[in-house]
Amino acid sequence: MAEEKSLNFIEEIIEAELAEGKHKSILTRFPPEPNGYLHIGHAKSICLNFGLAKKYGGKTNLRFDDTNPSTEETEYVESIKEDVKWLGFEWANELYASDYFDKLYAFAKQLIEKGLAYVDDSTSEEIAEQKGTPTTPGKRNRFAERTVAENLQLFEEMKAGKYEDGSKVLRAKIDMAAANMLMRDPIIYRIKHAHHHRTGDKWCIYPMYDFAHGQSDSIENITHSICTLEFIPHRELYDWFIQQLGIFPSHQYEFARLNMTYTVMSKRKLLQLVNEKYVSGWDDPRMPTISGMRRRGYTAESIREFCDKIGIARRENLIDIGLLEFCVREHLNKISLRRMVVFDPLKITLTNYTATEEMLSSENNPEDETAGIREIPFSKELYIEREDFMENPPKKFFRLCPGGMVRLKGAYIIKCNEVVKNAAGNIVELKCTYIPESKSGNDTSGIHVKSVMHWVSAKHAVPVELRLYDRLLTVENADAEEGNFKDYINPDSLQTITTAYAEPALLNAKFDERYQFLRKGYFCLDKSTGEEKMIFNRTVTLKDTWAKMNK
Repeated sequence: MAEEKSLNFIEEIIEAELAEGKHKSILTRFPPEPNGYLHIGHAKSICLNFGLAKKYGGKTNLRFDDTNPSTEETEYVESIKEDVKWLGFEWANELYASDYFDKLYAFAKQLIEKGLAYVDDSTSEEIAEQKGTPTTPGKRNRFAERTVAENLQLFEEMKAGKYEDGSKVLRAKIDMAAANMLMRDPIIYRIKHAHHHRTGDKWCIYPMYDFAHGQSDSIENITHSICTLEFIPHRELYDWFIQQLGIFPSHQYEFARLNMTYTVMSKRKLLQLVNEKYVSGWDDPRMPTISGMRRRGYTAESIREFCDKIGIARRENLIDIGLLEFCVREHLNKISLRRMVVFDPLKITLTNYTATEEMLSSENNPEDETAGIREIPFSKELYIEREDFMENPPKKFFRLCPGGMVRLKGAYIIKCNEVVKNAAGNIVELKCTYIPESKSGNDTSGIHVKSVMHWVSAKHAVPVELRLYDRLLTVENADAEEGNFKDYINPDSLQTITTAYAEPALLNAKFDERYQFLRKGYFCLDKSTGEEKMIFNRTVTLKDTWAKMNK
């Protein structure tokens, strides 16, 4: 009997609340800001919010936190929706913080009427100085003494566009001596004359995150508002607004964000990589974005499994990217079609092969009985990997060498008889013989060899371009290193091979299929593939060579 998985701390809270009747059902939300593409850290939050709702018979809203018009674009909205769907989740409602701009404005007026908010003409520098320090209380300025009527009029005029950006803000009136600096009269509205991707030019004042977030949760009756640990100090303010407004008591819970080795998770840093052309775009396969991982060939199933394995914690930690790659390999091994591709071809001529060609058969995936078999053409001239031959091999080199024998995968045993070189002394061809009685599946030769090699028929070879991706950074944790994170960008994170030849079955490759190139790794077709050439991205190697190389 399988061991039952223990509950994480949020599941324990939910089960206790459901048992005591606090909630009839749960409603969570995933609230991304549409100012960039989602990354693997967001995938953890998506899996958590949607997973909790599914487990306890609830629902999840997708709500875009679009309160900063200068950084948000419809392109990001569409990419986020695509990523969530690709990961395998469906939201109950597609919502936007901008849906609530009228309600949030009314909430702000309600605070003013209660004497709990005021319009401040101070500069941002003056406001910061007036807030004091963690050990020194702040001091209110004269604008805090404005009457309710004056504040209502000024706030109306701010909304009407009478004032310039930065000339006034609306602040909550709480406690300038609070131990939590966020409670020292926080800004809740600022003036920003900018075109909004949904509301156009209707508004020129926009709510701050701390004011919009909790109220949006409350408007939607969100039962569990799940955030990352950096929002712990914000919880007190979240609760204060809800209490003062007398609205539905949504509650905030915090968990540790995902930090992963050999990459960066900051949207700001990822945007730098894109804008400064270190990568080709947000979906560059080296990026930790969900779209980048999808393009690289990662599967939604493997990402969900990874998120499940790392679990939900209350403390920050650094997750080894090797665990993600392990999950990817585990799933790809089950679903990938096997194909033979020679990266660096060396020609072989079988001098005793008299047939024009013949068709051999091989299974598409030994892990999947339903995957069937494919036909592979075999002929007199073949390509093998150049690294699979050595003219003067060391001991325990079991691949091809002069006088040596190997088995060609799914075909015959061959023996190298002659090495052909050009005028420069470079090896250009191997003259070999094949053993007719050694055909795979019907071998009566009695010969045993220690190496099996992949190959491609030269006559039928399909030229392909291969892009081999590696870690984005050369250090595990760039944040812990001195200097700029860009100092640690891996110069070998992309290697392009244009000399490769594939077996003809790959001519039928599909974008949604995954392939294991025998002995080489897992690959998928890249979106830039055209009629002139097929381009494949390496998703992950067959084994984790990085750890061994960097010990």
